[in-house]
Amino acid sequence: MMTAKEIAELLGVSTDVERELTRVSAAEDADADCIVFAADERALAVALASRAGLILVRRDAESEDVRVLRVDDPRYAFAVCARELGRVSKEQDLYRLEQGENEVRGDALVHSSAVVEEGAVVGEGCVIGPNVTVYGCVRMGDRVVVQAGAVLGAKGFGYVRGKDGAYVLFPQQGLLVIEDDVEIGANTTIDRGALGETRIGRGTKIDNQVHIGHNCSIGKNVVIAAQVGISGSCTIGDGVVMAGQVGLGDHVTIGPGVILGGASGVFPGKTLTGEGQMFMGVPAEPLKEYLKGVARVRRLKNSG
Repeated sequence: MMTAKEIAELLGVSTDVERELTRVSAAEDADADCIVFAADERALAVALASRAGLILVRRDAESEDVRVLRVDDPRYAFAVCARELGRVSKEQDLYRLEQGENEVRGDALVHSSAVVEEGAVVGEGCVIGPNVTVYGCVRMGDRVVVQAGAVLGAKGFGYVRGKDGAYVLFPQQGLLVIEDDVEIGANTTIDRGALGETRIGRGTKIDNQVHIGHNCSIGKNVVIAAQVGISGSCTIGDGVVMAGQVGLGDHVTIGPGVILGGASGVFPGKTLTGEGQMFMGVPAEPLKEYLKGVARVRRLKNSG
């Protein structure tokens, strides 16, 4: 629960509303304890007709309603409010991870059936979902959110083949470092480093069913959609966006700000750069070149 004045202060604005807010919601379902947002005039009309306690709108919105709070980006402000209200809520199915064999830098909320191994480091304000496994090699920053079924710090898939054809596991004894404000989706797996570390940069958001191999370095504020597979020893720059089902071979480098379109693939050892540049296809190439290739194939098909 937060007061309207606390919400306004959080967003860098002010309000005269005296009210306690406990949750965010759609305008159609809002009660007096709810925050809603309106990104256009139509949505504003719906919000004003609702029972919402606080309405986030664009700065140029026309309304004299005292509940209106003008911000630069209502949708973003709404998400910030949801995050902060979630941090102060109390859920009955959680217990607090106490200091013991693990290093805990503050309160961490852990759902039932989750496992946090001896030696793991868990930062302040972390939330660990049901059936999550956190191995002892994990070093977790503050405010990390891990959804159900994720496995953090398992051994990487790295083998050495002998002359007889048999495979022997290369030592997998490094760390997995997860920086502050990272969110990890359900059933995602992130391997520990082999001899060094795997690192997930601050503010990165990872969707469900993603796999990140050993020794990878993922930058800050990276967005990775569902079913992405990242092989070992890849380097992903800050601000990269990876759409669903992207696949990277080992030792790939993706420069800062690159966008990889859905189901695109990057062959081992390749480097893609160009902030704001979108790549598509297998092998991934700049969007303009990819579209030219698609057009050529269609012309050939039609000519036949």
